[in-house]
Parts: sequence; structure tokens; C-alpha cells
Amino acid sequence: MPVRPLARFIRATPDVRAFALATLLPLPFLALGAVFGGWIAWGALALITLVTFALDELTARAAPDAPEGAEFPAADRLSVALALAHFAALALAVWALSGAAGLSVASWIAVFLGFGLFFGQVSNANAHELIHRADRPLFWLGMWVYISLGFGHHTSAHRLVHHRFAATDDDPSSAALGEGFWAFAPRAWAGGFRAGYEMEEGLRARARGRARVNPYVVYIGGTLVVVLTASVAFGVFGLLAWVALAAYAQLQLLLSDYVQHYGLRRRINAEGHAEPIGQGHSWDAPHPASSLWMLNAPRHSDHHAHPARPYPALRFGERAPGRPVLPRSLPAMAALAMVPPLWRKVMDRRVRALQQP
Repeated sequence: MPVRPLARFIRATPDVRAFALATLLPLPFLALGAVFGGWIAWGALALITLVTFALDELTARAAPDAPEGAEFPAADRLSVALALAHFAALALAVWALSGAAGLSVASWIAVFLGFGLFFGQVSNANAHELIHRADRPLFWLGMWVYISLGFGHHTSAHRLVHHRFAATDDDPSSAALGEGFWAFAPRAWAGGFRAGYEMEEGLRARARGRARVNPYVVYIGGTLVVVLTASVAFGVFGLLAWVALAAYAQLQLLLSDYVQHYGLRRRINAEGHAEPIGQGHSWDAPHPASSLWMLNAPRHSDHHAHPARPYPALRFGERAPGRPVLPRSLPAMAALAMVPPLWRKVMDRRVRALQQP
């Protein structure tokens, strides 16, 4: 499909098929790149990065919102398919990066970056969707996607801490104005781990005699199983490949948190309570190609307003004056955030403008 007709399709289709096209299309190219390397590996990386960025720039306005109350029964089926594909892709990537595929250095880099971006931007976004589902098998599937990337505690930290305290100083995942990403990342990782554990311990204490195991036992134990499996199946280089991929995926999740709440704060009343979270407390992005690729994660404020709303139904709404909207797509701004001086030059004045009465 030529670029401009494809761009029109992306902009005009709030349909699960569009999400499936954006998220599943790179997988066969990534798989072929893992086996054969060379131009196929670099082509898969270009599809994920350059093509997505170009489509975003060509169609830099949000796709139409789904009608209020619309249902998407295929959304969970796509999430299940993506989760199962994630586990297969992770095993394939670790195998290839362990040296078994005989990749050249250049091909190794392309395979690592391509799979790392898929895990960091699609698998993380999909796991995030699944842990918000009331259906327990779907929830557990999302939890195990996070565990497979060494980030199981995000299952608790995101739901119990971030959604309650986002855009306040009590949320480890909400960056303050002027805080650089490289200072934020270790603080957010450790703070989220600790705060999620404390929340789960509080729930366990309130179980009133009913047996309840802190899920951190599963998060840590599951990660150890993944580490052991990677070591036994692919050797020490396989273990190192998994560590590198997991760290890269975690880095991208932390970047997403950093970008989406940077500098925004809810007002605290005289009783010490934060105002209800609203559209002004998250940075949204209208760019449709990366929104499809990340299962509408850039429509972040609507997710906070409606955590159980499935991803195809998330709304961008009106682009009113004074609303926090990113100047570029979420992946592009995440890349910028890794260079703190440039990030502050672009974003700090926008935050201050929002703070004007």
C-alpha cells in the first residue's frame, strides 16, 4: 500500500484491524532478521522507527475517536495473540543474540534494537492493557509478560501506586519539572518497587485471615525461572542477551512514564488531598501511527480517567488551549528525553506556560 493511502487508513480507522496491522506486521521481518541478519534485520528496524515516524509526521492529527460506548470484542483476542507472540519472540531474540545465529556485529545491533523496541513499546503496552482487565487469566498473562522482562513488580506499582498518586510527589513515576531522565530512572524503578510492595503488604494485612501471598513472591520467583531458563537453554551469552533486552525494555517503560507526566502536578487542597486527576495531568500525543503501534498508550489522560476502558476505545478528544500535548510522537519524545539538556529546552517552557494562571 503506498505511503499516503496507508497514512489515510491509519488516520481514519479506529478499528482493531489497524492495531493488528501496526503491531503484528513487523514480527515476521524481525524473525527473519534474527535468523538471517543483514538487510532484513535493518529493514525491520527501519519499519519500526523511520516508517512509523514518517507516517506520524504525515498524519500528525489524531484518528477519530471511537463512538462512545463502542465495544471491541476482538481487542482482547489481539492482546492474547501479542502476548503469546511476545514469549516466542523473546526466545527467538535471545537465541539469535546469544551467538547461535552467527550474526555479524552490525546485524546483532539491528536485531537487538528491533526486538528491544518491540518489547519496550508493544509488549509493555500490551501487558499494561492486560493487567487492567478484570478477567484473571488475562491479568495473569499481562503479569507474566512483565515478569519475562524482569519487571513484574510494575503489575502492582502501576495499578496500586501510579493510578492513585500520578502527577503528585507521592508517585515515583511522575517526574518533577527540571528532573533529568537519568536521575529519574533509578529513583522511579526503586521507588515503584518499594511502593508496590508496601501496597501489596497492606492488602495482605487487610485480608483478615484469608490466605494471601504477596505477589512479589511470584514476580521475583518468576524472574529467577526466566533467568535459569535462559541460562540453561542458551548459555551464559543467552543470559547476557536476556539481561540486555530486559534492561532495554524497562528503560523504554520508564521513558514512557517520564514523558507522560513530566512537570505536571495536581493541586493539593487544605486537607492535603490531591484534586481529581484530569486531562491537564498527562501529556498526550495525537500521532496515529505510533498510537496504533503502542495500543493507544499516547492517549494517556483518558486512560487515567477510565483505566478499564479498552485501548481501541480510548479518546483523544478536543485539542483545547492549555492542554498538555506533546510536540512530537511519544517514541520521538522518549528519544529526546535521553538527552536532558535538549529535553529541558523543548519541554520546560511548555510546562511553565501551562502553569500560568
